Amino acid sequence: MATPAPLIDRFGRAITYLRVSVTDRCDLRCRYCMAEQMTFLPRRALLALEEIAIISERFIARGVTKIRLSGGEPLVRRDVVELVDRLGRHVGNGLDELTMTTNATRLAGLAPQLFDAGIRRINVSLDSRDRDTFRFVTRHGDVDQVLGGIAAAKAAGIAVKINMVALAGLNEAEIPSMLEWCGEQGFDLSLIETMPLGVIDEDRTDRFVPLTRVFDTLGARYPLARDDHRTGGPARYWRTPWGTRLGLISPLTANFCEGCNRVRLTTEGKLYMCLGHEDQVDLKAALRGGGVVALDAAIDEALALKPERHDFRIDAAAPAVTRHMSVTGG
Repeated sequence: MATPAPLIDRFGRAITYLRVSVTDRCDLRCRYCMAEQMTFLPRRALLALEEIAIISERFIARGVTKIRLSGGEPLVRRDVVELVDRLGRHVGNGLDELTMTTNATRLAGLAPQLFDAGIRRINVSLDSRDRDTFRFVTRHGDVDQVLGGIAAAKAAGIAVKINMVALAGLNEAEIPSMLEWCGEQGFDLSLIETMPLGVIDEDRTDRFVPLTRVFDTLGARYPLARDDHRTGGPARYWRTPWGTRLGLISPLTANFCEGCNRVRLTTEGKLYMCLGHEDQVDLKAALRGGGVVALDAAIDEALALKPERHDFRIDAAAPAVTRHMSVTGG
């Protein structure tokens, strides 16, 4: 089979980063992410792990150099380590990096296996280290379980980056202490503005914190130096006094779409070209109906649909898109 053309969208952006949601299910119910009573996809609707591997490998063949596995919570899917092991074999042979975003609730028992399978860096979603605040944000989570998972990853040799969604009235005052803790632990920290994705039980405008305000507070307290480090994601980075990095992901106050290099594969096989748009192409149907040839054609169709930028507005009457982040993959 002839080598297909590289993945270049109509705005000339090279697509080198694939995010894959291996499941929409999660063992937490973070208030800004999903409703308390969620209806998840039936298991028969999901891509088989073998199909996720085939699709991912086709993207690697077409120039994707980084894959991030996410969810939901990817570690709740049975046998996910087998998928990590298969994709990990491509690291150094077309793939530069295989990473994962996790809430770390199940990381303590799986960190050594993930390292052996090829994971060298993970992002951990952690919005508070305070037990009560963490339990409130996640509705029932145990922060000690998460901290144990983080410690296990560090011990296994996996680099950890903490993702913290800034939430007014909940964890905004904790951001400086989180930065200090991350610095002492040797972890990078990324702060994230809450995004209007999916219908939840609360008003996001009440919790929205502009990261411009957060950065002004941190910059007045700590010497932060601009860092041109890039990971293929949307964060802009600063070097902290501890030698770690502070990243800001601010889709609402500082649009980052001009350099977008990523697409997202959902757990049911739909490829979304933008987190903030509903346009998608069904790769599962293509693969099952026509194999790799049809899969390539569907990917080409998707590239033609990739928009120039998202349409997020925190003050909009309705979410920018109806699907929850767990469906598309964080």
